Amino acid sequence: MTTSPAPAAPAGPDLTDEQWTTLVRARATDPQAVAKAYAARTRPAPLLSQKDTLFLVAADHPARGALRSGPDPMAMADRRSLLARMVTALDNPEVDGVLGTPDVIEELLLLGALEGKVVIGSMNRGGLDGATWTMDDRFTGYDAASIATNGLEGGKMLLRIDDRDAATAGTIEACADAVTELATHGLMAMVEPLPYHREDDGSLTLLKDTPSLARAVTIASGLGTTSAYTWLKMPSCDDPETVFGATTLPCVVLGGVPSPDPAQDLDSWGRALVQATVRGLVVGRALLYPPDGDVASAVEAAAVVLRAAHAGEDAA
Repeated sequence: MTTSPAPAAPAGPDLTDEQWTTLVRARATDPQAVAKAYAARTRPAPLLSQKDTLFLVAADHPARGALRSGPDPMAMADRRSLLARMVTALDNPEVDGVLGTPDVIEELLLLGALEGKVVIGSMNRGGLDGATWTMDDRFTGYDAASIATNGLEGGKMLLRIDDRDAATAGTIEACADAVTELATHGLMAMVEPLPYHREDDGSLTLLKDTPSLARAVTIASGLGTTSAYTWLKMPSCDDPETVFGATTLPCVVLGGVPSPDPAQDLDSWGRALVQATVRGLVVGRALLYPPDGDVASAVEAAAVVLRAAHAGEDAA
């Protein structure tokens, strides 16, 4: 019996041969180009856009070994395609910036795609997708010192909470330390607290019920010696009023695992975006790998939803 290969993601944008060749050559022959690119980057003046919103595209999934998007288990393994999709998304002036691990951020820097953009460095990617230790989200990427030295606007950390796994306590402590260290530098700490339930067979389920998400919000809000620079990154949910009402901290809605229906994702994000504490979107695969391959249109559709959600604030 033969197994049919998984369908590939629809063809999307691509880098030119010159862009790709120049990037790969720089990686091999000029490692100092990375430090030069960090130093030369034009930083955004305010963290928030003039509309007091923040719209980021995320690409820190591969560092955790999470390469699937939709039906294609290897979608994000094609680095040239991933970078081309990121560059296309960043070309939209309403996309404020990017969230990524050092490798992706540095490639985008070398491609000249991050001028004037917000850059948030991903800090802990040690809980590999599918590993027996997947909930052990150790810090393996940026740290607070490198984020400050390289002139980034902040750091993001994953805090998966499993009440049946004592190792969660270590992640909570590490995230608290990172929040404190980033605040010392006056930099954003973007915490992504996600509650999980472990079944007896070891499988994990993301809990999206209101009590679990609200509890996660309150845990993350109290991390570190100050919450002055803390933002929360949370999924959309059925009761956003209660979940996002559990904090005064600024929040962004994460895209999460894309559904087969992009309109359903947009509607879900829209319900969360109108909450008083919610300031924007951080979306990865749902915009970078849309079912039709049209990244530019997917990004613009998300921008429209974000604009509509905050139109009332502009008129107030």
